[in-house]
Amino acid sequence: MSSANTPALAKIRHPSYLGVFLTFARNSLVRDMTFRGNFLIECVTSVTWMAMNLGFYLIIFKYTRQIAGWDQYEFFAFLSTTMIVNSLVQSFFMPNCEEVSELIRTGGLDFALLKPIDTQFLISLRKVEWAGLSNFFAGVILLSYSLVMMAQRSDTPLILSPQSLLLYTLFCLCGVAIMYSVMISLAATSIWLGQNRSLYDFWFYITNFSRYPMEIYEGPYGRPLRMIFTFVLPILLVVNVPARVIAWPFGTDAEQSNLTMYLAVFTLFATGLSLLASRWLFTAALRGYRSASS
Repeated sequence: MSSANTPALAKIRHPSYLGVFLTFARNSLVRDMTFRGNFLIECVTSVTWMAMNLGFYLIIFKYTRQIAGWDQYEFFAFLSTTMIVNSLVQSFFMPNCEEVSELIRTGGLDFALLKPIDTQFLISLRKVEWAGLSNFFAGVILLSYSLVMMAQRSDTPLILSPQSLLLYTLFCLCGVAIMYSVMISLAATSIWLGQNRSLYDFWFYITNFSRYPMEIYEGPYGRPLRMIFTFVLPILLVVNVPARVIAWPFGTDAEQSNLTMYLAVFTLFATGLSLLASRWLFTAALRGYRSASS
């Protein structure tokens, strides 16, 4: 083999992961734009569902000033964070993890294993549901409105710094990573079980816990749930930590700052551990895969 072909072969063996992802994203956008009516309906349906949730909490705040220590606009910052994190997970990872069992059934996983790229990367990001990002932009609008209203409070106005916004972005990404770890771990079990139709059900149960402030989990039944979903399966960290960072910036309240700092440090640790554990589970499942034809 001549040395002139070496650079070309090296390029084939070591593809650009960013380039591959951008290709997937572009192809998904072309697919969605082929059926524009369906795309618009999905966007409207998604935003309408979140608007109904917002309306529900608007009604609640007509009868109370706080929910577990969160006032109206602090809670709306929490709700918008839920929208942002969930929309990213549902747009980039949910449709792909849901199809893992179908890839196994049809033999598509065999072809994924033959590609000169990491199999977990390929399976996780093959498709992007662009319609799901409608909630992301709705969440950003709601968050911006909530921050403005908190900054205009007469008693304790919110003072945001660039550091708070950077930390908020970081911990939102940590939340996405934790959710992805749970999702890819569940999808990996399809390799052993053949099918795993409970993905959406499990996702619904998990996101139900993450949608509320951890302060509501009190009492003989609530505290064990809070401990489990904070330190064992860290779902409560997904939304609570970034929401606390943006609603109660460090230095504004000593007690809240200390708790937020502790949770923030643990979130970084939990994110790394979740990614490592999900990677180990995925590779262990692949080692037990025997292809669709065997």
